[in-house]
Amino acid sequence: MKKWISPALMIITFLLSAIGHYADWDHTLQFVVSAVAVIFVAGFLGRATESVAHYAGQRLGGFLNATFGNAAELIIAFFLVKEGLFDMVKASLTGSIIGNLLLVLGLSIFAGGLKFKTQNFNVTLAGMNGSLMIVAVIALFVPAMFFNTHSITDSDTKTLSLVVAGVLIVSYIAWLIFSMITHKKFLADVTEDGQEELPNEHPPVWSKRKSILYLVLATVMVAFVSEWLVGTLETLTERFGFSELFVGAFLVAIIGNAAEHSAAIMLAMKNKIGAAVEIAVGSSLQIALFVAPVLVFSSFFLNSNNTMDIVFTIIEIVAIAVSVFIAKSITQDGSTNWYEGLLLLAVYVILGVSFFLV
Repeated sequence: MKKWISPALMIITFLLSAIGHYADWDHTLQFVVSAVAVIFVAGFLGRATESVAHYAGQRLGGFLNATFGNAAELIIAFFLVKEGLFDMVKASLTGSIIGNLLLVLGLSIFAGGLKFKTQNFNVTLAGMNGSLMIVAVIALFVPAMFFNTHSITDSDTKTLSLVVAGVLIVSYIAWLIFSMITHKKFLADVTEDGQEELPNEHPPVWSKRKSILYLVLATVMVAFVSEWLVGTLETLTERFGFSELFVGAFLVAIIGNAAEHSAAIMLAMKNKIGAAVEIAVGSSLQIALFVAPVLVFSSFFLNSNNTMDIVFTIIEIVAIAVSVFIAKSITQDGSTNWYEGLLLLAVYVILGVSFFLV
């Protein structure tokens, strides 16, 4: 699936990004080189994660895929938090959520639907995913409503943000226990012969030791390249007149999600739409229920006097709510076709143009 992402290609793009950063190239060129490096390093990280997941077993492997699949977005967002670019952080989180629900899921359903007339997956899992995304929308909507109506002070907003972040993290941990331990079989996709369907039935190309080594190496590289990429964003927004909302919600989000795009689409084209849906929706859930709250706590521990709140703008909340609504509507029956994928992509284009014009 990611065989084109070799160690040599990853190292070459990483070194180019390092040279661009330390040689102080033009910031636009640095951004382009760093963006390409993030795509290749994140893609290699995903390939290493799949290999480690094979040895770890399906239960732990599923958690590893979800966690390291969002590693690039989390690390990029962390450096944005460190720089105090909270608006861009929230925009990138918004972009990751709507990008996974509309672009990744839409392309997967569309590509799979062109090859197979209809594709089916676990209806119960689809319902649970939809309910969790609604909880995420509520968690974002409530603080924004109280803050914008001046019902609470700035200090109270920080307290509310920390409480909401804590509740979301606990909810996510409980979801992991529910989906991978207590109700694992209840939520699994099954094949026609009644066997549990595996997302990746092919044996890994690397040994266990080499897989772990590559996983650690790729994670460290993602951290460095992400910091270099973040360092160019302010200049990029000023030079081209982009809003922080557009840069965070679309450019940063698409770059961070590039590896997941290819994985989900390839699985859908192999008639494994359940695994593709799990990558797209599962990644959105982790961003909303885990990554965003972790960033709130990270900002608090970095500087308690300048803590990032969880108050998103009305535009961001509307974009997330619209994405959740259409994604839940399309996936709730456990059956998809190419036209439903096209509808998701249509909504993504509408939101993209709207964000660009802000």
